[in-house]
Amino acid sequence: MLLPLVLVLALTPPTSATTVPGAEHQESARLADLTTTGLVTTGHTDPADWAGLTSAALPVPGPVPGIQIDGYFPDTSRTNTNNSGHDSQFVVRLPDRWNGGLVVTGSPGVREQYANDRAISDWVLSRGYAFAATDKGNTGAQFYRDGRAMEEWNHRFTQLTIAAKSVVSQRYGRTPRRTIATGISNGGYLVRWQLENRPHLYDGGVDWEGTLWTASGPNPLTFLPPVLRAYPRYLAGEPGAHAEMVAAGFPAGTEFLWDYHYRYYWDLTQRIYREEFDPSFDGELDAGVPFCASGTPSCDADYSYAARRRVAGPAVSRVSLTGKVKRPLLTVHGTYDVLLPIGQDSDVYAGMTPDRLHRYYRVEQGTHVDGLVDAHPDRLRPLAPCHRAAFVALERWLDGVQPPRSATLPRPADVSTCPLA
Repeated sequence: MLLPLVLVLALTPPTSATTVPGAEHQESARLADLTTTGLVTTGHTDPADWAGLTSAALPVPGPVPGIQIDGYFPDTSRTNTNNSGHDSQFVVRLPDRWNGGLVVTGSPGVREQYANDRAISDWVLSRGYAFAATDKGNTGAQFYRDGRAMEEWNHRFTQLTIAAKSVVSQRYGRTPRRTIATGISNGGYLVRWQLENRPHLYDGGVDWEGTLWTASGPNPLTFLPPVLRAYPRYLAGEPGAHAEMVAAGFPAGTEFLWDYHYRYYWDLTQRIYREEFDPSFDGELDAGVPFCASGTPSCDADYSYAARRRVAGPAVSRVSLTGKVKRPLLTVHGTYDVLLPIGQDSDVYAGMTPDRLHRYYRVEQGTHVDGLVDAHPDRLRPLAPCHRAAFVALERWLDGVQPPRSATLPRPADVSTCPLA
């Protein structure tokens, strides 16, 4: 268990100024509070970057004093507007009271390096971990213009992990006792990829609804076009449209979430990721035509990954997951996720992974972003408590205590808790 280690290392004296290996630029600041409460006051985070990812009820821990390092690695793209508008930005936080561990994460969606500050950084810092996060090398809805952008995501996560380990060693005078990868959505995908391809860098990981990319499918390009075709017909009351929505992976009972996701997620996600992997589909258009009607030339609602696999497949294969994780991994995913539907994602990934290294917790009534819980508290529950429960279970697993078996987790009376057993 890590708690005794917190007490042992709490009095570790500070060392000389740290240097982030490979960074083109870095700025260090000693702060009285590394949690979002303090960071908002001092301007060392961006609340817009984590807006909507957590429910309002998620508690913020007390002050955690320490050092924050902001900077960036050499890169030619300029999509991240923080810190001089340079991409491949990172943030590293080093609490004064260190427990010997390091947590590394990448941003969900196409957000920036501060996106996990409320959901992950606050809590792991309060437990004594050092924390490092990357913007993945490109950000925003036009990330695909960076060229092989998703391949860069994996490189930047690896790059930051190596650099952060060095920073931790410099700051505390010893290497991390354990290094844990974790992340949400696209950040969860990064955890899966790292444990499959760079396992020597980590002791384990916690995957919060990671995106599944496989060259043969399923992947977002296989299930988003059918729903884009069916949803307008569902709104019009056409027979069979609801059944098509369900067949695409969006279960009955989640209808109250469909309109929001159609307006803000499904169409945009399909177009920008299709542009990343198959830019020739729409000719000279830049990520297609928003909300085009099925039947319109080059409309993403009519995209067929199966028909375009000879074109898109090789690009997808370069970032595909195999399930062959080589370090302990715990996955949490909500059954009401209607951006990355669980039946097309983590249910499939769980079947690809070795049971001895993977635990999978299906969270009843959990959806893709916890911010929606505030709008539907009677029909949704937050995943953050389940992520934290899985993280603690991983800590115990690394200490030799097997985690609870994979299971579907019913809604508890108190949704601020998440019993895994």
